[in-house]
Amino acid sequence: MPNNITDLFNIKYPIIQAGMVWNSGWRLASASSNSGILGLIGAGSMYPEVLREHIQKCKKATDKPFGVNVPMLYPNIQEIMDIIVDEGVKIVFTSAGNPKTWTKWLQDKGIIVVHVVSSLKFALKAQDAGVDAIVAEGFEAGGHNGRDETTTLALIPIVKEQIKIPLIAAGGIATGKAMLATMILGANGVQIGSRFVASVESSAHQNFKQVVVDAKEGDTQLTLKELAPVRLIKNKFYNDIQNLYKMAPTIEQLKELLGRARAKKGMFEGDLENGELEIGQISGLIHDIKPVAKIVEDIIAEFNLSKLDINKLVF
Repeated sequence: MPNNITDLFNIKYPIIQAGMVWNSGWRLASASSNSGILGLIGAGSMYPEVLREHIQKCKKATDKPFGVNVPMLYPNIQEIMDIIVDEGVKIVFTSAGNPKTWTKWLQDKGIIVVHVVSSLKFALKAQDAGVDAIVAEGFEAGGHNGRDETTTLALIPIVKEQIKIPLIAAGGIATGKAMLATMILGANGVQIGSRFVASVESSAHQNFKQVVVDAKEGDTQLTLKELAPVRLIKNKFYNDIQNLYKMAPTIEQLKELLGRARAKKGMFEGDLENGELEIGQISGLIHDIKPVAKIVEDIIAEFNLSKLDINKLVF
């Protein structure tokens, strides 16, 4: 299914595996790329030299294109970018920062730059910064999210109406039907995160993968908007946050409760009580842990069948 996204990244299908902290190591990225989509290593949870190791292992595990997702709010950003260039990575997805900071610097070195946004305002800023494509991520998404709470169904056509560069939809997408729906709304491709958390190759702890599979509709909630909005599975840590909110906490009190390494504790180490368990609303539709190749195969098969079903609809 060639289009401007498959052409941009030189991939078979217009699907990007999201670069998620503590979930998207070299195994997930290489398996995704080997399946015909674009795999991303999530640099947000990696020290610079750990990122270098993952890039090198990914290059050995696939001869297909892959990229690195870089949240720009993390420290050591210059060192991270230097490693990406040194290792010959040709695709970078940036997020959580001003796209003007790094876009031209990366592009001057022959790197394709995509920026992740949660609103039309930031989509236009990214386009003005000269990025090659935009990921517009709706409120349904897991992890850190936009404050405006615009859903994917509304966000994609709103952004599409005013931008001229390729658009990738994200947030609440885990199936071929959702992929088709967002492309009908104007997206040229999709970025999928939560579905790949529950994959064999994900670097997430098995405890976290099982919680994702067991999650039902309503089991996640966006919280901590005063710091950085994040969608979490409701567990003891989430309940501690809600109890603190009853006391009208200060920013400092929220930061103290959050502490350090909460996401690592939950998603990577498997502490289901005290860890941050970041996942999207679509987790309620994820019922098993499968190899990446099977996930991609199922999504594409459903996408193609759904296109045929559209022609059978009676209005």
